[in-house]
Amino acid sequence: MDMINITLPDGSIRQYEKGTTALGIAQSISEGLARNVLSATVNGVVWDATRPINQDATLKLNTWNDKDGKSTYWHSSAHLMAEALEAIYPGTKFGIGPAIEQGFYYDVDTGDVTLTAEDLPKIEAKMLELAKAKQAYIRKEVAKADAIKYFTEKGDEYKLELIDGLEDGSITFYTQGQFTDLCRGPHIPDTSFIKAVKLTNLAGAYWRGDESRKQLTRIYGITFPKAKELTEYLEMIEEAKKRDHRKLGAELELFMFSEKVGQGLPMWLPKGTQLRERLQNFLRVEQEKRGYQMVITPHIGSKSLYVTSGHYAKYGADSFQPIKTPKEGEEFLLKPMNCPHHCEIFGVRPRSYKELPLRIGEFGTVYRYEQSGELHGLSRVRGFTQDDAHIFCTKEQVKGEFQNVLELTTMVINKMGFENFTAQISLRDPDKPEKYIGSEENWEAAERGIIEAVSEFDIETITVHGEAAFYGPKLDFMIKDALGRSWQLGTIQVDYNLPERFGLEYIGSDNQTHRPVMIHRAPFGSMERFISILIEHTAGKFPLWLAPDQFALLPISDRLIPYCEEIKLALAKHDIRGFIDERAESIGRKIRDTELKRVPLMLIVGDKEAEQGKISVRKQGHGDIGAMTLDEFIEYFNKELEA
Repeated sequence: MDMINITLPDGSIRQYEKGTTALGIAQSISEGLARNVLSATVNGVVWDATRPINQDATLKLNTWNDKDGKSTYWHSSAHLMAEALEAIYPGTKFGIGPAIEQGFYYDVDTGDVTLTAEDLPKIEAKMLELAKAKQAYIRKEVAKADAIKYFTEKGDEYKLELIDGLEDGSITFYTQGQFTDLCRGPHIPDTSFIKAVKLTNLAGAYWRGDESRKQLTRIYGITFPKAKELTEYLEMIEEAKKRDHRKLGAELELFMFSEKVGQGLPMWLPKGTQLRERLQNFLRVEQEKRGYQMVITPHIGSKSLYVTSGHYAKYGADSFQPIKTPKEGEEFLLKPMNCPHHCEIFGVRPRSYKELPLRIGEFGTVYRYEQSGELHGLSRVRGFTQDDAHIFCTKEQVKGEFQNVLELTTMVINKMGFENFTAQISLRDPDKPEKYIGSEENWEAAERGIIEAVSEFDIETITVHGEAAFYGPKLDFMIKDALGRSWQLGTIQVDYNLPERFGLEYIGSDNQTHRPVMIHRAPFGSMERFISILIEHTAGKFPLWLAPDQFALLPISDRLIPYCEEIKLALAKHDIRGFIDERAESIGRKIRDTELKRVPLMLIVGDKEAEQGKISVRKQGHGDIGAMTLDEFIEYFNKELEA
């Protein structure tokens, strides 16, 4: 009897017969555990829990509490939805159906049938009917010729196109019930794990993201192992709608879009501009404390600049196209990145090791062509500003500089009230070296530098292969907002490649030329995206130091406006910002409207307050604080700022 060694996450090693499955191993540990296993990570790769293991392996059992468990569950749910669609609408053709962060989608072609929101309940009902049948997900390796034959007979040109890009010997089918799909998996053991279903949205999606191809119908959905979890999710979605930054951005007069200006190009209104500038000023001060020097670079650059950097080869076809000038052969690009400009600044004159580290910062606006269907308020735009900086340093300085940036980034995240975050170490995909530029030696040094620097910080980390930038590995900060949703915000990247491509050098203490290392960093990431998340995280109730208007003066009659103007002027001298509500409305109406505007403090002024030289203070969401003199209010305000 052949035996294999299975190493569990706690380091313990158990022996099992060759060909055992992760589900069988789970059952040997606990029947309760086995009932909850959705997939397994075998030697670092996520597998079906029912797939035989034929060699020594490390094993992690994935349940609903694991990211990989949820991903497997939702991908299997996409297959279940596809089976339901094929049963209701025979002849449906299928594109791709991945799991996403919350749920799944499938791009489908239903031929002459146009799906609407009214069709979703019957698809949900069919999914639940099929789920109850406890259909196993069965994996089968298929020869390429057989795969082509199957989908040719089925008449599904989308699957045939996908198969065309696959190598013979790497193709697998999955079948559950009456539905078979081209898929590499993995999947949950059977459909009975799926207890609650909600199809959430319909959208258009061009096949393979190509606007010249047919537009398919993208059906979004989410499933849960318990009905209660679906109820909680739907409640969260309703709360998210109330917090939608597009809705609140309009109500609070922060930003706008104009079709005449162009899709995906936000314009900041006065209050939004104040909010944005306060964020920038906060970071600017923190950067200056840490030795950064601010620069300004143009919104465009010569095409040759981005050919040198590698950005044109990687992104040129999918970005804004070159701008031609009257001069023959002269072309410019809208700036997609700030880093090539900063490389040129470093190289403007000979540099000495005594100047390093050189820290260059810029709130630089960049432009990237996103497809119209992917634009979403401030979170997905075509023009956005990065709180960008690039540190040029020696190899010996990389670790210390990286840790300094790590400290700055974590401080920024905490200052903004995000208490739950994970640092994701994003490394190369070892199986796709063609995605990256630079030597193996440089990549190994950069990846090792990040891992060592982070290991000395007390922060939660995960490591993901395949998420590195094309020129270097990075550390991405994944934060959770007030609704428990995950977002990628700040990033720190170590880059040995751009300095090489631009021929950057410095003179070392040995009087020889050396190549600097470049650290890219952006604590906010994109100002637009960060503000969209901040709006939804706070529901528009910004912290006092950040609020565009920190107070509203509410006189009960017009005759008190001059007194209010005196107060406003006095507070402005202490950098306390606000406005006077001069409308001929009742004080009750003014209070309600100010609450809706999310102004942190209301200063109510009546005849009594004016006579006594006071103001009556009311705090957003808390009610009356009491009457105060101006000095007392300033003291109270400063304490609130520090809270």
